[in-house]
Amino acid sequence: MKVLLIINGPAYGSDETFNAIRLALALARREDTEARVFLMGDAVTCAVAGQKTPDGYYTLDRMLKSFARHGGKIACCGTCMDARGLTNEHLIPEASRSSMDELAAWTVAAEQVLTF
Repeated sequence: MKVLLIINGPAYGSDETFNAIRLALALARREDTEARVFLMGDAVTCAVAGQKTPDGYYTLDRMLKSFARHGGKIACCGTCMDARGLTNEHLIPEASRSSMDELAAWTVAAEQVLTF
């Protein structure tokens, strides 16, 4: 099954974003699922490399790297990146700058679309 997760929430301060990435990772680990994550709005900050959080606190960049290692694809809204002063150099290598056209294509190709 092809699943697309569209995540809008901030990287930290919201369990919803954390749980969405947890679900994406669980889906990517399945043999019968192709998972993709499209980060929009404040969620583009989830893919910023080198995040430093207090000991024992999750880091979303590492979670996304694991997602990609399991075959997941990650795209970040280019307009949302621009609004936050982010460039490709800020992102983990596994994430790429993207567009509404790519999101539209991923949406049409998906059998399930989940939004957070």
